[in-house]
Amino acid sequence: MLSLSKHLACSSNSNPQGLPLHARCFDKLSMTFTFRIVKPRSFLLFSRLSNGVLCCRSDGLYKSQPRLLPDLCKVKSQPLLPYNSHKMSTIKRVPLGSQGLIVPAEGLGCMGMTSGVAGMSVYGEADEIESLATLHRALELGINLLDTADLYGPMHNERLVGKALTGRRQDVILATKFGFEVDDDENWTGKLNGHPAYARKCIERSLKNLGTDYVDLYYLHRVDPNVPIEDSIGEMSRFVEEGKVRYLGVSETTPEELRRAHGIHPITALQTEYSLFDRGVEGTGSLQAARELGIGFVAYSPLGRGFLSGDLKSPDDLEANDSRRHFPRYQGENFYKNLELVEKLQTLAQAKSVTAAQLAIAWVLAQGVVAIPGTKRRKYLEANVAAASITLSPQELAELEAIMPVGSSAGAAYPVMF
Repeated sequence: MLSLSKHLACSSNSNPQGLPLHARCFDKLSMTFTFRIVKPRSFLLFSRLSNGVLCCRSDGLYKSQPRLLPDLCKVKSQPLLPYNSHKMSTIKRVPLGSQGLIVPAEGLGCMGMTSGVAGMSVYGEADEIESLATLHRALELGINLLDTADLYGPMHNERLVGKALTGRRQDVILATKFGFEVDDDENWTGKLNGHPAYARKCIERSLKNLGTDYVDLYYLHRVDPNVPIEDSIGEMSRFVEEGKVRYLGVSETTPEELRRAHGIHPITALQTEYSLFDRGVEGTGSLQAARELGIGFVAYSPLGRGFLSGDLKSPDDLEANDSRRHFPRYQGENFYKNLELVEKLQTLAQAKSVTAAQLAIAWVLAQGVVAIPGTKRRKYLEANVAAASITLSPQELAELEAIMPVGSSAGAAYPVMF
């Protein structure tokens, strides 16, 4: 925290409404300022956006948007919805695909909120209380596209999300997945399974885990090479007919597989890794195929599994059981080559008065896709949400392209097991 009191102390003489403001602290992570209004007594949160606008949330009394910090004392106030109201969000909503599903431009990846697979943590240990609070905060902010899968945990992630949705199911666009084989002991077998019978077992199991009778978006997590995709999608289409699923999606498919799946039943979304670090979908043609078919694109890991945040300086910064230790991009020489790219990203972000993570998410959104950055902490969630308000100019996009062209990152996206 960096105190700004000496820069921002105001007096009632300089404030047209007689509301003297005193700075309390500045959080560099979320780019938020906290102030105290002397009269009346309330606390306001001012979030600094890339265009210099400052927005505030309070206990329901005030809202302000001064353009620059020196003008803070000239702020004008107006009524605002209560701080804890999910209706307060103004995040942009967009069509996902052409089948009628409308989602926020930014969703929430929930994978890291529980343990991973084989006893490994996902990006550090998770805390259930904080994870639940993060899910609730997401709904308050309008981030109601929640993405989970039976593999995460396994099963525990779906149950956590279901717990958070108690009494709020109608407010959520719920997405889950199947395809990595999880046995009856809730262990991943190391195999893929796209057989119709297994698909039916999975949807029934996921509905029970989530505590709901339908899923909004159901993905085939990976294509089973031993099962024609037509068979997997054919069975999933029956879930739509039965009212168990509203829309279908696929993940990490080739353009040919995507076309074949779409020929069996309209596919609403293709979910694939996409970030400044990983732009493989541009080279494989998957992104272009999705656009041609009217299929929405959902980008997971838009922060390169946290690397693009700039918080990591050494592989030793990762916890001992952090799954990323097994990912080639985080190992040896690859790590430090990638770190050089991130440092360049941080330089551009500082010039725009945003964080590297916010700039990376803004780049993904600028490609016309939906991003689902994952986090298990409220402070990161709020910082990520701010990225949806960042506009990148053609020059800024060109600068990002120059420092991180296709293929610039070092190391494979996944270890061999995936």
